Formats: sequence, structure tokens, C-alpha cells
Amino acid sequence: MNEELSKLVALQELDTELAGFDREAERIRQELVDREKAVKDRAILAEQCREKAAELEQSRHTIKAAGEEAADRIKERQIKMMQVQTSREHQALLKEIEDAKKQIRDTEEQMLHVMEQAEAELNRATELENLYKGETKLLTEAAKKTEEAIRKIEARRAEVLNSRSQLAKEIPDTQIKRYEKLLSKRKGLAVVKILGGVCQGCFMTVPPQQFNQVRKGNDISACPACQRILYYKPDPNHPEVMQPILRPQLEDLYESDGEDDEDELIE
Repeated sequence: MNEELSKLVALQELDTELAGFDREAERIRQELVDREKAVKDRAILAEQCREKAAELEQSRHTIKAAGEEAADRIKERQIKMMQVQTSREHQALLKEIEDAKKQIRDTEEQMLHVMEQAEAELNRATELENLYKGETKLLTEAAKKTEEAIRKIEARRAEVLNSRSQLAKEIPDTQIKRYEKLLSKRKGLAVVKILGGVCQGCFMTVPPQQFNQVRKGNDISACPACQRILYYKPDPNHPEVMQPILRPQLEDLYESDGEDDEDELIE
């Protein structure tokens, strides 16, 4: 393989590794953020349960007051019954007493239901608070592990960046500029393999003559569709012959590639 091409391939491998560091670091950080949010949500939910329990307790007091008022009304009506002289007045007071007794029974049932709800909310709050305490301790350990993992990634990243810097100095400026432009425009892939006559960047077929030139590795060749730099490396799991795919017109290749490049071809 052409020495310059070989260095470009190596440079692409380093850049791919660097991109992997970024993704891995982001994944690790996001995992910690998600855990922190989950723990925080437990604390918020526990507080909401306690607030709900307090509201239910206030409701219980209101219901209790209504029951006490009904009991007072019964006593009052019972006293009045001793003073009435007509049957009609007596029956009216009896009805009021029965209504008040029914209200007391209803309030007792309501109070029991509300007390059960309040107790359930308090139990749930306690459960969540216990989970919060345990998970907070685990979260502290997880944060330390995340910090250590990031530190190792950054250390390895620094090594790779240094290797990349040294390697880039060995490649002509014109090729570096072209490579960097491709790297930016082609989603981090500037140099790709060709297998069976198919560019592994855009998966379009190159002309047979160009495929043979790339296989020889004497010159730097670009895919006519996506402009990525092509290189050939034997693959025991892939046939050496070109795939029987009809090559579309060049303008169709750009549409199939799905990558915007409305300006001039990368040179």
C-alpha cells in the first residue's frame, strides 16, 4: 500500500477511536445523570406522599367536625322534643335526629377511609425515603467509579491525540486538508475500505478499473459518489471479485448516498 495512503488509513483509525472515547464518556456520564434523576425523583415522590397524607389528615379533621356538629344537633333536638306540644313538631324533630345520626355514620365511614389512605401514603413515603437513603450511598460510589472511568478515558484519549498529532505531521498538508474536510462532511469517515468493488462509506459500486487500481494501492483514489478516500485490505470472509451491481449515473450516486454535498466535489 502507498505509504501516504497507509498513514491516512492509520489516521482514520485514530480518529475513529477518538470518536469512540467521546461516545463512551458521554454514555457513562448519562448513566450517572439518569441514576441521579431517579434517586431525586424518589425523594420528590416521598415528599408528595407526605403532603398528600397531610391533606388527608386535614380532610379527616373537617369530616370529624361535621360529625361532632351532627352530634350536637341531636342533643339540641332531643331537648326540643321535651318542649313540643304537637305530633307534627315531634315527627319533624325525630326526622332531624335520624338525619343527624345517618350523617354521623357517614362521617365515621369517611374518616376510616381517609385514615386508611393517609396511612398508606405515609407508609409509601417511608418506603421511598428508605430507598432514597440506600440509593444515595450507592450513588456516591457510582459517582466515584464514573469519575475514575472518565479519567482513564481521558488519559487514553490524550495518548491517542498525541499519536494523531505526530502522525498528521508526516502527511502532506494538501492531503491533511482534504482528509479533515471529508472527516467533517462525511460523519467522521474520510477513509474507508472497498470490498468487492463497493465503497464501504456510501455502499455504491465503483468502476471495475478503479477497483483494480485501489487494490494495487499505488495511488490515492476517491469514491466517485461520496469522495471518501478508498483503500483495499484483503478480507477472507468477502469475495475478491466485484459484486454484480450495475453502476448508476454519477448524479444518481449522490442522491443514493444520502449525504448533502451540493457544492463542488471535494478535491
